[in-house]
Amino acid sequence: MLLLKQSSAAILVVENTTPVLHTSRFTYRVGPFPVSRTQSFQSLTMANLQKLSTSSSGKLNTALAVSCSAHEASPISEKNENKHVHGVSEIIVGVLGGGQLGRMLCQAASQMAIKVMILDPSENCSASALSYGHMVDSFDDSATVEEFAKRCGVLTVEIEHVDVETLEKLEKQGVDCQPKASTIRIIQDKYMQKVHFSQHGIPLPEFVEIGDIEGARKAGELFGYPLMIKSKRLAYDGRGNAVANNQDELSSAVTALGGFSRGLYVEKWARFVKELAVIVARGRDGSMVCYPVVETIHRDNICHIVKAPADVPWKINKLATDVAQKAVGSLEGAGVFAVELFLTEDGQILLNEVAPRPHNSGHQTIECSYTSQFEQHLRAVVGLPLGDPSMRTPASIMYNILGEDDGEAGFKLAHRLIARALCIPGASVHWYDKPEMRKQRKMGHITLVGQSMGVLEQRLHCILSEQSQQVHETPRVGIIMGSDTDLPVMKDAAKILDLFGVTHEVRIVSAHRTPEMMFTYAASAHSRGVQVIIAGAGGAAHLPGMVASLTPLPVIGVPVRATRLDGVDSLLSIVQMPRGVPVATVAINNATNAALLAVRMLGISDTDLVSRMRQYQEDMRDENLDKDEKLETKGWESYLNQ
Repeated sequence: MLLLKQSSAAILVVENTTPVLHTSRFTYRVGPFPVSRTQSFQSLTMANLQKLSTSSSGKLNTALAVSCSAHEASPISEKNENKHVHGVSEIIVGVLGGGQLGRMLCQAASQMAIKVMILDPSENCSASALSYGHMVDSFDDSATVEEFAKRCGVLTVEIEHVDVETLEKLEKQGVDCQPKASTIRIIQDKYMQKVHFSQHGIPLPEFVEIGDIEGARKAGELFGYPLMIKSKRLAYDGRGNAVANNQDELSSAVTALGGFSRGLYVEKWARFVKELAVIVARGRDGSMVCYPVVETIHRDNICHIVKAPADVPWKINKLATDVAQKAVGSLEGAGVFAVELFLTEDGQILLNEVAPRPHNSGHQTIECSYTSQFEQHLRAVVGLPLGDPSMRTPASIMYNILGEDDGEAGFKLAHRLIARALCIPGASVHWYDKPEMRKQRKMGHITLVGQSMGVLEQRLHCILSEQSQQVHETPRVGIIMGSDTDLPVMKDAAKILDLFGVTHEVRIVSAHRTPEMMFTYAASAHSRGVQVIIAGAGGAAHLPGMVASLTPLPVIGVPVRATRLDGVDSLLSIVQMPRGVPVATVAINNATNAALLAVRMLGISDTDLVSRMRQYQEDMRDENLDKDEKLETKGWESYLNQ
């Protein structure tokens, strides 16, 4: 039965044994009569709509075609200058599925006024309230998908478990599906996916298909234990995976997955040190952009936390990006693809699986990237230029809000978590508005953005802990010295940082007396959120150089005057660092300039500090002009005696 809605008010609600269509932006016209609140609706079944949409001659009814047919594709380009396009694009994007991914696609579409229609069997699905239109029925039903496609300019998915045969049929009829049905078919079957990527030279864990318990035993003998057993189809969010730790557990693992008739295969256990992911976007012209590599942390096989960017060496970052790009390059169609990877103990990157849609590992891009994965997916499928995938904040953490209990008890726990998150700087809450709470169900997520991963981990701890909501400010500058005898000099750096409102810490860290402490301090400074280190040292002055060799952060050395050589020895020691270990330095005992240099470094990404520095310079100028005026007025003798 057809359900039309204007704004948020439903016009008709009847039994939903046939597809139901919601729309908030237009009124369908059947023949010459407009659908309105007062009209009789008993004849508006989907079957009758199909009959009414054609005249006795078999031609498509013009009025219905205007309301329901696809808009002509109109991406922004010089070739389309003569086309009259209102806004970014007039293409209606049809999405199979209306869960949280569909919801966030609708949110991204709203800022560009791109119309997104969804097909989902749940009348109260997450995306419904935000969509341009909602057809309530199964995306596995062939007739429904075909009818839905007539209303869209391009068809895409927010879940890959759809009727791929219908998509292939629609493509033959000229319907624009992105990504292509061939890609959906490959991704739907995880074994077929493994075979496909293996044929294209993508590094993978070893795998083999199994059809009976004997095949499972042979796989165990071949790969050893523990053994990962997976379902070929309908496997996501922890579903469809089972681990057998020894041969005796094979039968129970197979039974837990529904038996061999479901279609199973085995993977050799990947001994990984981290799970990584890369979001790859491909345009209709074949161009590709990759988001920064992220680390994913799972709980009970469900994505729990995403850290962006991943804390891995540059060469691992490059390797992961190359593998992801090569994998997506072997598939067909435009859109966003999520490539999940394993980083092994010996530094290999192995592909786990690929999703042909926006993904949980990319939710943080809404806040931390110039172009979110959801906007990027819309750009790609519509045919717009791909956006900048780089991060606009140094670090981000995404935390999934998973159901901790069923029903109202679960809602209360989630509400308390959200309340704590809203008190934390840099935290954004996304609630998916699902009507039913279940344990382990994805109900929303929290994104944190900030200057460093260490800062964000502390803030996430405050959200998850009910003991305290106080967030301690992380020092942006570390002031260190080898002895407290250096403090009378180094205190000037602290005074300047206080003047500019820059958080800092003052520590005694000796390169000679406490080398282990020095190593730990230097190695952990970046992850804790420190951005610049000011190191004061006298005599041999090894501290600045040793610290610089252990951290990627800029180090400013302050030569401190000692009892002998008047500090020249310290200055020469600091400036004579070997090539590849840079240390900036200032005049002997001039910790003031060291702090001012640190402020200027921080000002590269902090406009407030730039403004404060300009004011500091103006104040110095005004002070000097005032002194000059007094000297000129009073004369030098009075000036000196004042």
